[in-house]
Amino acid sequence: MGDVERLFHAYHGPLVRYLTRRLGDRDWAEEVAQETFVRALRQETIVNERAWLFAVATNLVRDEARKDARRRRHLALLAEQERESVTEPAVTSLERAQEAALARRAVDALGERDRLALLMREEGLDYHEIAEALGLSIGSVGTTLARARRRLAESYEAIQRESAARGTWRGGYGGA
Repeated sequence: MGDVERLFHAYHGPLVRYLTRRLGDRDWAEEVAQETFVRALRQETIVNERAWLFAVATNLVRDEARKDARRRRHLALLAEQERESVTEPAVTSLERAQEAALARRAVDALGERDRLALLMREEGLDYHEIAEALGLSIGSVGTTLARARRRLAESYEAIQRESAARGTWRGGYGGA
């Protein structure tokens, strides 16, 4: 088995999950992962494979930031249309979808470094790998993650309150 094939088998799943969380679109995540592995083919040596792959994938996502923004605006518009079309109390699956949308908004509201650090940690990257992928010192990864978790919780609570006040979340239906 060749090196790239071994890399693919070892890291494709975690890389696609990370990218799907980052981009909100599995097909797009697969494309970025594929391009990441194509770039690995061109690389003579890779010292820390997982950190290198995640760093390249992150940079590819940054390069596509305008496309991502357009997709998010479109998804937000669709979500808003869905909320406006709901006239009855929420069905459990609708509530879950709304909560997931709120969580996505909270993640998107984080600064890029905080968001990427959290998503990479969620995929199982260790502090050394996150530090290398994001260009941080190893000592600052823990601080970055703690700050990101705190900001995520604050952002989620603020978005949840805002949505409840507008009547677009469970609280707006007069229920629990």
